[in-house]
Amino acid sequence: MLLVSQKNTFAHALLASLAGGGLMQPPSVSAELDPEGAYDIARIVMNIRISEGEVPVGRKIGFSNRQMRPRYGRQQPVTSPMWAMMYDRTVHFAPANRLSFSLGTLPQPRLEPELVFRLCATPAPDCTVFELIDCIEWMAHGFEIVVSPFPDWSFELPDAIAAFGLHGALIVGEPHTLSAKSRLNIGEVLRHASVSLSRCADGEATMVATGFGRYVLDSPVLALWDLHQRLRRQQGFPPLKAGELITTGSWTDTHPVRAGERWTSAFASVNIPGLCVDFCA
Repeated sequence: MLLVSQKNTFAHALLASLAGGGLMQPPSVSAELDPEGAYDIARIVMNIRISEGEVPVGRKIGFSNRQMRPRYGRQQPVTSPMWAMMYDRTVHFAPANRLSFSLGTLPQPRLEPELVFRLCATPAPDCTVFELIDCIEWMAHGFEIVVSPFPDWSFELPDAIAAFGLHGALIVGEPHTLSAKSRLNIGEVLRHASVSLSRCADGEATMVATGFGRYVLDSPVLALWDLHQRLRRQQGFPPLKAGELITTGSWTDTHPVRAGERWTSAFASVNIPGLCVDFCA
């Protein structure tokens, strides 16, 4: 079990890496770190960020895509989802689904195409999935820029939890308000939807990946439900509440992104526009 002083040391080191783009050894290399201890570090990170003026605006869910989990883990593969806070300084909106975004000093940035929900009501602790859907105001497409302060993206799950859930930034496209009719089958619609991801670099466009909503815990709606259930069991973090943004996890594997590239996406089987983002230094 980590001492409080060790948790504080790791929290400050992780934030320094995020701010400066430098890399560090995963905490699990030098200490016994389990998910509970990792969330303790994440709580310290959250408190530091709030004290420095950042405002929590929602959560990101990581490793909800079962297809990509086995590709991550330094000594053993990742086997379960995680979550982390997002902040007003990390969430960016893309008017007309286009944006120019600076990668700055984000360490080893990669891109993930995701589905974002905004809550219009606070879910009851014991709500059903359908009652949780009634708490969703709108959905939108998002690009999450995930980062790793660990060399070669090599880490264990607790390291990723401690390291702000690998969250660097979230770019949110045009919101689509859910109607009463669309709520009836939104879980199934998103389950069967797909997204394609393309990159344009040096004047050459390449299709990078295709993914499906069913990869994300069978549906992004169920990923939101899983997060709600996890938070019920966790101590020291606030439950979901009205006004939060939740990005539910990547429909494809992560892909390195660099300044000078343009990334675009397109959906099939669901009426959500794609994104077009130009990345700069």
